[in-house]
Amino acid sequence: MALERLDHAAVRTANLEAMTRFYQAVLGLEPGPRPPFAFDGRWLYCKQQAVVHLIEVAEQPQTVAPRIEHIAFAGRGLREFLQRLRDHGVAYSITVLPEWEIRQVNFHDPDGNHLHCDFGAIEEADLSDFAPE
Repeated sequence: MALERLDHAAVRTANLEAMTRFYQAVLGLEPGPRPPFAFDGRWLYCKQQAVVHLIEVAEQPQTVAPRIEHIAFAGRGLREFLQRLRDHGVAYSITVLPEWEIRQVNFHDPDGNHLHCDFGAIEEADLSDFAPE
């Protein structure tokens, strides 16, 4: 047996509609087919792959320290992505990975989950952090 790739991240939320809007508007994911489970939720797709499974729960899960620290995506078009985050009032910070020069944009979804999107070293943009007023 050999693993081929990470398939998806599943996120429990009591804010299904807000989370769906965020992942669509900010990350450009699209809702798509989902099996008829006994609980509500959304599967959000990047191209043909369901990469985020939102699972609706009655009460927001409470955690002290998450065991999974973040969900990461790879992207292209850093300048446009940063503008999209600013347009939606999403605070972010940028780290340039030493020696690799990957631009890592760190931000949070409406439930506070840490996300980051990685862009190649050739991507040019203003790498200043952003915090809406």
